[in-house]
Amino acid sequence: MRRGVKMAECFVEMNGQALASPRKRPRRDDTHKVTVVLGAQWGDEGKGKVVDLLAIDADIVCRCQGGNNAGHTVVVDDREYDFHLLPSGIINPKCKSIIGNGVVVHLPGLFDELQKNEAKGLTNWKDRLLISDRAHIVFDFHQQVDGLQELEKGKKSLGTTKKGIGPTYSSKATRNGIRIADLLGDYSQFVEKFQGLAAVYQRMFPDLQVDVEAELVRYKAFVERIRPYVVESVSYLHSALWSGQKVLVEGANAAMLDIDFGTYPYVTSSNCSIGGVCTGLGLPPCNIGEVIGVVKAYTTRVGDGPFPTELLDATGNLLQTRGREVGVTTKRKRRCGWLDLALLQYTTMVNGYSALCVTKLDILDTLAEIKVGISYKSKGEKLNYFPSNTAELAGVEVEYITLPGWQTSIEDVRDYEKLPHNAKKYIQMIEEHIQVPVKWIGVGKDRESIINVY
Repeated sequence: MRRGVKMAECFVEMNGQALASPRKRPRRDDTHKVTVVLGAQWGDEGKGKVVDLLAIDADIVCRCQGGNNAGHTVVVDDREYDFHLLPSGIINPKCKSIIGNGVVVHLPGLFDELQKNEAKGLTNWKDRLLISDRAHIVFDFHQQVDGLQELEKGKKSLGTTKKGIGPTYSSKATRNGIRIADLLGDYSQFVEKFQGLAAVYQRMFPDLQVDVEAELVRYKAFVERIRPYVVESVSYLHSALWSGQKVLVEGANAAMLDIDFGTYPYVTSSNCSIGGVCTGLGLPPCNIGEVIGVVKAYTTRVGDGPFPTELLDATGNLLQTRGREVGVTTKRKRRCGWLDLALLQYTTMVNGYSALCVTKLDILDTLAEIKVGISYKSKGEKLNYFPSNTAELAGVEVEYITLPGWQTSIEDVRDYEKLPHNAKKYIQMIEEHIQVPVKWIGVGKDRESIINVY
C-alpha cells in the first residue's frame, strides 16, 4: 500500500519546511483550500462536465461519498465516457484521482468500469488512480440484499439502484463492514470477517445464496490487483494541500438525495451535501474553499418520491426527449419538471454555494413560455421552510412565475452577451432569487459547450 507521507512527518514537516510555532504561522489561505462541486437538485445535473472543466487546472480530483450508484457522463471528442465509481477528473492526464474513504467500492464494478472506459480511449489511468484504504467494500451479497429489501417493500419500494450501496453503509454503521485495509491486511482476518458478514445476511435473508469459498478465492485475486492504487488518503491529501496542490472534490448524487437533508426515505445512503466532503475525505471545514452548485435549467429525478414541479404532460415529455433524460446507471427514464427555486434555496442554505453552474439551458430553446416554481403553499399558507415530511411535500401547492422563452438555438453560443435577451433574463432571475452568482452555463453535451459568464 502506498502512503502519501509518513504520519510522523505529516505533523513535523509540511512542504519541505519545519513547522513554526502556531502563533507565528500564517493563517491558512486559498492555497490550502479545496474546490467542491455538488449537485443542487436530485442528481443528474451535469456535474461530470463541470468537474471535467475544472479538472484541467487541478492536481487532484476526489470522490468523497456514494458508490457506483452515481453516474456521470463526460463527452470528449465525440467519445462519451460513463463514470460510476471513478472521479470524472480521471480523463485529465495531469491530475491524480482519489476514491475517498467515504466511498463504498464494488471492486468487480470498478475494474469493469476501467476496462470499458479504457476501450473508449482512457489511457494511463494506472499512474493516476488512488483509492483510500479506509473505503468500505461492496460485496455481491450486498447487491443481492438490496434487491431483496426492495422486494420486501413491494409497492412501498424506494426505487434504489440495487447496487448494494444502502446495505454496505448499513454494514459500516453496524461496525461489521469490511474495508480495503482489511482486504490488504492479514488475509486470515479478512476471511473471518467475510464469513461473519455473509452469515449475518444469510440469517436475515434465508433465500440469500452466497458461495463463500468462491468469493474468497475471487477476493484473494483482488489483493494484488488493487494494492498498487491504495493509499492512506488523509495524510496524502493534507500533504498535497500543504504543498500547494489544487484539489477538486466531486460530489456524487445530490443535495435532495442526502440521507439527512433530502426527501427521506427516498434518498441515497450517504451525505451528498457539503458535510460529506469533510467526513468522506478527512478534511476540516477550514479547508473548504469555493462550493459550486450544479443546477439543471429544469428539474429531474429518478425513482420514487415527491416532486412538486413535475410535469406529467406534453411539456414533461418534451423535456425528457430533448434532454435525453435517461439515468446513466439505471437506464430508467427521468421524471421531468420545471425549475424549482424553493428547492434550490433550501439546498443553498445547506451547502452554502459560492457560485452556480446552470446546465442544459439549451433544452428550453423551443418553449414559448417557461414556468419557474418560486415558493410553496400548504393549506393556503405560504411556507417559509422546506418540508421535512414527504407527505407534506407531496401535497404542497407550487407558486409559479412565467417567463417568455427565446425560441432559438443557443447550442453554438460561447459568449454570455450573445445569448438571447430572454435567456439572459432567465439566468438573472435565478441569481436574483438565490442570491448566488451563475458562473457557468451549459448549452450542449460536448466538453466545449459551456459559457463562462465572468
